[in-house]
Amino acid sequence: MSVYASSHPLVKHKVSLLRDAQISVKSFRELTKELSVLLTMEATTQLALENKPLTCWSGVISAPMLSEKQPTLVPILRAGLGMLDGALSILPCAKVSIVGLKRDEQTLQPISYYQNIVNDISERQAIIIDPMLATGGTALATINLLKSTGCTNIKAIFLVAAPEGIEVLQQAHSDVDLFIGAIDNELNEQGYILPGLGDAGDKIFGTL
Repeated sequence: MSVYASSHPLVKHKVSLLRDAQISVKSFRELTKELSVLLTMEATTQLALENKPLTCWSGVISAPMLSEKQPTLVPILRAGLGMLDGALSILPCAKVSIVGLKRDEQTLQPISYYQNIVNDISERQAIIIDPMLATGGTALATINLLKSTGCTNIKAIFLVAAPEGIEVLQQAHSDVDLFIGAIDNELNEQGYILPGLGDAGDKIFGTL
């Protein structure tokens, strides 16, 4: 597993703005979308290309174009939906696979309540999108699900991540690359990231 913590100045700046305790729902949504664009760009730098014939104004040329199907984006409900528009602005032809998981606040274990994976998942790269990687439980369950349906090429994007969650994924799935806006300090006793963002789902959907 490779862990890519973004060094882009705009990513660092926008993650810092997300941490503001007084941030509005509007601003949180906008920054989440903007960060999703930037991190999706970073996560797709190794998509395969091949030269294909193309007729342009000066005649037929050989032009580099994607050689494979576009990835499927995999938002983890519900907070992952806040990143979907930004990711789709970079991958407008991507299919979307939905995974519904929530964390049991007593055990901190993921509970599955919905899944809808694209039919040709084995032919596509999957890019998981979720604002936060905390204990790693929901991300781990999502990767397990994707692999069980035949997906062999998986990446994941998180706005912020805790070292504990990264370690969980490294131990279980060394072939999955992570693209992260910021690696934070630690988890508290309740399994929340410090300094973190608070509850990203509540801030995106305005259910504080």
